[in-house]
Amino acid sequence: MGQVQSDNEEEVDLAQIQALYTAFMKECPSGALHLHEFRKIFGVQSSSSEEALYIESIFKSFDRNKDNILDFMEFVAAVHLVLRGKLEDRLKWSFKVYDRDENGKLDRDEVKHIITIIYKIKKLNTDMTPSNVCDRIFELVDQNKDGQISLSEFIEGAQKDPWIMDLLKLDVDASGWFRENWKKKT
Repeated sequence: MGQVQSDNEEEVDLAQIQALYTAFMKECPSGALHLHEFRKIFGVQSSSSEEALYIESIFKSFDRNKDNILDFMEFVAAVHLVLRGKLEDRLKWSFKVYDRDENGKLDRDEVKHIITIIYKIKKLNTDMTPSNVCDRIFELVDQNKDGQISLSEFIEGAQKDPWIMDLLKLDVDASGWFRENWKKKT
């Protein structure tokens, strides 16, 4: 009985992948998705420099081979992560977006940069400035107090504190945003 359910889920996934492929090729007949097309697919008009930087950071995080395009496999991986990714995978991805210099550690400037963008995109009303938020994140997450946050500290810190989790997992409603805009295309 469990096998039937598993097969059914597999069929749904295959049908979704086929629909994604059709829509992907309609939008990107060359099979290469560029940043401006990525913005269009995700329905981002880049009305602010912060939003443009955020989308560019997300795009680069999905561009595994660093060729400044997303092929269909990179696109499917991105869609899967956004829509169905496990919490730990989403946190690893968030860490990658934060880690602009790709050295495997987050410094205060990298964390403050993304927090500032999130504040502007979400239009957060809080008494804490991005600098205050950054200080609090480092206070709670930087376990060895070396001024840098490792991937393991990032994941453990996020899982221990709901406030930290909300900030670190970079969920600016990406899945809702994608579902709403992608349905228009399929």
